[in-house]
Amino acid sequence: MSTWTTLTVSTRTAGVAQVTMSRPDVFNAFDDIMIKELGEAFEQLEQDEAVRVIVLAGAGKHFSAGADLQWMQRASEASEAWNLADARVFAGVLAGIERCAKPTVARVQGAALGGGVGLVCACDIAIAADNARFAVSEAKFGILPSVIGPHVTNAIGKRQAKRLALTTTQIRSAEALRIGLVQEVAELAALDDAIDATLKALLAGSPNAQREIKLLFGQLEVGPITDEVVELTAQTISRVRGTDEAKEGFNAFLAKRPASWVPKD
Repeated sequence: MSTWTTLTVSTRTAGVAQVTMSRPDVFNAFDDIMIKELGEAFEQLEQDEAVRVIVLAGAGKHFSAGADLQWMQRASEASEAWNLADARVFAGVLAGIERCAKPTVARVQGAALGGGVGLVCACDIAIAADNARFAVSEAKFGILPSVIGPHVTNAIGKRQAKRLALTTTQIRSAEALRIGLVQEVAELAALDDAIDATLKALLAGSPNAQREIKLLFGQLEVGPITDEVVELTAQTISRVRGTDEAKEGFNAFLAKRPASWVPKD
């Protein structure tokens, strides 16, 4: 495993890795170095057979204040070609988190602003503390949430995404839950208990089935169920039913025992 300068990568529990953004002095605002390291960390953990679930967290009182403003100021003075190359890196990192074959969970406390909201939306599951607050704040600085836009839109729908982006309104955890930005809210002191309950549920599922779920759902859109979608789903389940994990899952259920992939207590 690499040595990180802006992250802490640790084993949270058996089968679970935690990537913690570790710049608490600037509320875990990210710059080009952190973005690069996030991409590398997720890529390495995705390839690590011992890791089944990845948690994304922020050190200190806040999840992430988004892009480091000094970095953004430098970007505003750089060439369009430099900005394009730079933006492509962040877009690739967000896409890598979203496409990760393993379940990803965002642990959110305090502020999640701008690109920090994008990181939350790129994860499969987001659980927030009751003190969390969110804002898609880019328009205040004369820019727009372009790279994070598809992830925010996928998470909460186009109209809610436009409202947050156009108004830069800051919302609390209760509203974030209502619009689907997060799926659960817990008291700050109980945040890790809520995370651990979700991790236990994830670890009870088949790793191969979870990979297949992410792959299939990544190809589905809200809208008409076309003949192509019908065929995709039929072919997917027919292929997966014959896998070793499917056989083990049915055998374990019929034998009234835990499947082989369920961690031992």
